[in-house]
Amino acid sequence: MAGAGAVRPFRARPGGRPDRGALSIFVAICAAVVVLVIALVVDAGGKLRVAERVDAYAQEAARMAGQQLDEAALLRGEGYKLRARVYVEAAANKYLALYGLSADAVDFSQDGVTVTITVRAEFRPVMLGELGKRKVMGRGSATLVHGVKEAENA
Repeated sequence: MAGAGAVRPFRARPGGRPDRGALSIFVAICAAVVVLVIALVVDAGGKLRVAERVDAYAQEAARMAGQQLDEAALLRGEGYKLRARVYVEAAANKYLALYGLSADAVDFSQDGVTVTITVRAEFRPVMLGELGKRKVMGRGSATLVHGVKEAENA
C-alpha cells in the first residue's frame, strides 16, 4: 500500500480514453477569450479618446469660425452677425487642417449669431484592425456674445 504522498500511476478512464490534454484545450480557449476581451477594452478606450479629441477639435473650430464677425453689418447698425459662409468655413477648415481634418458640415442659426461645426474622423483600432474601423463624429458650436461687464446675446 502506497503512502499518503506517493504518486499514483496514470490510469485511463473507464471506456479507455485518458484525460490527458483536456485541460490544455480548456486553457487555450480561455486564453483566446481573454485576449479578445483585452483587445475590445483597449480599442473601445481608444475610440473614446478619439471621440473626445474630435469633439474638442470641432469646438475649437467653431470658436475660430465664430470670430469671423461681419464688421460692415456692425458699422451699418445691423448688430452682431457672422461673416459670409465662405469666410466662416475657411476659418474652421484652417484650424482643422492642423490636425488633418476638415469640417463635414457648417450650420448657422436663423439669426446668424451661432455657428455649429461637425467634424468626422476615422478611428482605426490598434488590436482589432479593419474589423473595428469606424467613423467618429464631433460637434461644436459657438455663439457671438458681446458686453463690457457680462456677456449679452446679440
